[in-house]
Amino acid sequence: MKDLTKRGDNYSQWYNDLVVKADLAEQAAVRGCMVIKPYGYAIWERMQRILDDMFKETGVQNAYFPLLIPKSFLSREAEHVEGFAKECAVVTHYRLKASADGSSVEVDPAARLDEELIIRPTSETIIWNTYKNWIHSWRDLPLLCNQWCNVMRWEMRTRPFLRTSEFLWQEGHTAHATRDEAEQKAQEMLGVYARFAEQVMAVPVVQGVKSETERFAGALDTYTIEAMMQDGKALQSGTSHFLGQNFAKAFDVTFLNKENKPEYVWATSWGVSTRLIGALIMTHSDDNGLVLPPRLAPIQVVIIPIANKPEQQAQVKQAFQPVIDELRRAGVRVKYDDADNKRAGFKFADYELKGVPVRLVMGGRDLENGTVELMRRDTLEKETLPLEGIAQHVVKELDDIQQAIFLKARRYRDEHIYECDNYADFKERIKDGGFFLCPWDGTAETEAKIKEDTQATIRCRPFCEASGLEALDTDKPLGLDMVSGKPAVQRVFIARSY
Repeated sequence: MKDLTKRGDNYSQWYNDLVVKADLAEQAAVRGCMVIKPYGYAIWERMQRILDDMFKETGVQNAYFPLLIPKSFLSREAEHVEGFAKECAVVTHYRLKASADGSSVEVDPAARLDEELIIRPTSETIIWNTYKNWIHSWRDLPLLCNQWCNVMRWEMRTRPFLRTSEFLWQEGHTAHATRDEAEQKAQEMLGVYARFAEQVMAVPVVQGVKSETERFAGALDTYTIEAMMQDGKALQSGTSHFLGQNFAKAFDVTFLNKENKPEYVWATSWGVSTRLIGALIMTHSDDNGLVLPPRLAPIQVVIIPIANKPEQQAQVKQAFQPVIDELRRAGVRVKYDDADNKRAGFKFADYELKGVPVRLVMGGRDLENGTVELMRRDTLEKETLPLEGIAQHVVKELDDIQQAIFLKARRYRDEHIYECDNYADFKERIKDGGFFLCPWDGTAETEAKIKEDTQATIRCRPFCEASGLEALDTDKPLGLDMVSGKPAVQRVFIARSY
């Protein structure tokens, strides 16, 4: 049933197979877009709920802004429009009409818009145009808003979750009275993303700041969390931007300070998207299918009875009901699958493919002995345990799985981080993946040369302590740039990426 490509044979095909066969998503009728199926969307819903609570703990409130943005808005911040111009989908007309022969519809040429509208690639422009009406005095600040929505960025090469023309995300947009307050907010939200990735997704990340070339269009600084996939490539998994006063000046958003003098406000924006589901798949899953962290698994425990006769089926269900009740009281998401339209073997394979963390099975002999078989999805290990006390054991097992898959992923990441200052060595070793900590002279020319030669990019200047990378020798002299031979100004992580 699984028929998955092996990771070692073709990692990219393994990923594509798994997205489809685990019922996460499928290609849509519109090129570059995807249909997120119920099981995949259930994972996104879990992410939303947890992240939303984390945002609100920092004082952020949810709002909603329009999908369509007047084209003139994008022209107001030059760097921003340049960064997104090639990705924009443009609405030019507002009406269709029947074709002359009545067989189809066509665009009505008389219904051309006076000004074209852009389907949002991101919402800074329309939000800052709105904030102008909301912000007047220092008493109106800080203004902390987030929206959950979809965006459109026209992509030529797409892959489900990782890069699609339309995707779901959240985008936070905050306004502040001072530079320090805005910078602190941008870094605070980076910390929120990092905690979510590590504590909920069980994905270890490197926190850091992007190079000027890799910054968000219109930002003064872009902070990032970078995760390492099982093929050694980096995946940018969330970004938080310090926007300075660029958008406030572009949209004339000022406030009267405590001295009653006008000032431009300071801004941040930050976002994560359904790309996180791609990170989840590629960090933990194996040749048997998904491996989901319990905190995000739509089903944490599946119970499968094996009983042929109706009276035995009733006895097994009766035996399990107190267990189900106790697990649900503990907040565990349980499914009791006694459907008779699929064989037990099919169910085992299907739930394994879908990454359900714990499977409980009871057959006739287990019923007689008062036992149950438990299997962990992360290790595929099975053990037979007493039915009595199984609920408490499962709760502990779920915590153990969450921790175990995080530690496994962190070990893999740490074993594939290298310090390197020899370019010939780097060019050879980068082919096998990994994060390389290298001295950099800070120039765009050197950055471009690395990308041209190796398809690798500077991922970030890492915050080693915040990323759990204290073992790296941060006191080591910077030395010389490995490409230019000029004195280095900082050390950066370089990797191939998605």
